[in-house]
Amino acid sequence: MTVTIRNHLLDVDTLGRAGIERVLKKAEWFGSTNSTSYSHQLAGKLVVNLFYEPSTRTRMSFEIAARKLGAEVINFAVAGSSVEKGESLIDTVRTIEALGANAIVLRHQAAGAPYLLAKHYSGVIINAGDGRHAHPTQALLDLLTVYQVFGRIEDVTVAIVGDIQNSRVARSSAIALAMCGANVRLVSPPALSIHPDWLHGLGLSASIHTSLEEGITGADVVMALRIQRERQDQGYIPSIRNYITNYGITPEVIAKYCPGALIMHPGPANEGIEISADLMVAPNSLIQKQVANGVLVRMAVLSMLLGGDSE
Repeated sequence: MTVTIRNHLLDVDTLGRAGIERVLKKAEWFGSTNSTSYSHQLAGKLVVNLFYEPSTRTRMSFEIAARKLGAEVINFAVAGSSVEKGESLIDTVRTIEALGANAIVLRHQAAGAPYLLAKHYSGVIINAGDGRHAHPTQALLDLLTVYQVFGRIEDVTVAIVGDIQNSRVARSSAIALAMCGANVRLVSPPALSIHPDWLHGLGLSASIHTSLEEGITGADVVMALRIQRERQDQGYIPSIRNYITNYGITPEVIAKYCPGALIMHPGPANEGIEISADLMVAPNSLIQKQVANGVLVRMAVLSMLLGGDSE
């Protein structure tokens, strides 16, 4: 294997374009290959899903991915554990390591938590979302979805609409898309926008928009992000109704500004707020494809990190 993803997956910027393309190639291989070719690839390996925040899609797809590869999986329940007695994250991970886990899939509310654990754990750390910082496997499955539809990522225009400032999905997906040559637009209310310095520091770029019309006109893909209702209470948006009027993605908005555009959403969605319910299941929706691709991408990541990558 000429390109590896090293010992951990903490964010997409550590992969580089070659690493991203390697993961996507591997994911496609899993999607087109009979399970008998890989069902014992990670036999004898133990993967622990350590989630300090709620999750449906990410946790379940990591579990399915690991089991498809033949690994054993433990879903660590924070409720009822020593965490409730004040046990630190590092002590929890030391316990998990002593029990023989080969990999920890971590979701944590604190940005940077996976980086901290990588210094204290001899196995593999996979970041499944850390605060507002990063969600690398979501970015990878988004890229796989775009690639499957267009046959490329280069020069595809992707508009990401919503709470850009507080979204780990927006950050990781924007980095990965830009790294692979897509035209990235970040669209949000002014108070939820973000300066692209974090992209410039990586030698990447994206255009910033506070007008929905300006941001999505002519886009190939529109990715809506969940708008958190507490943003209204915090004063970031005047009201949910105001957000729906100015930034809600509906069939009418798509038809007016970017007819033919495909629709994505990382989930979970507030139907009727950032995206209309009918768009979720419309013929131009890629949302279910994103969910399915989550398993393939996570299989690829687990395989490459845990030594089962023989393809």
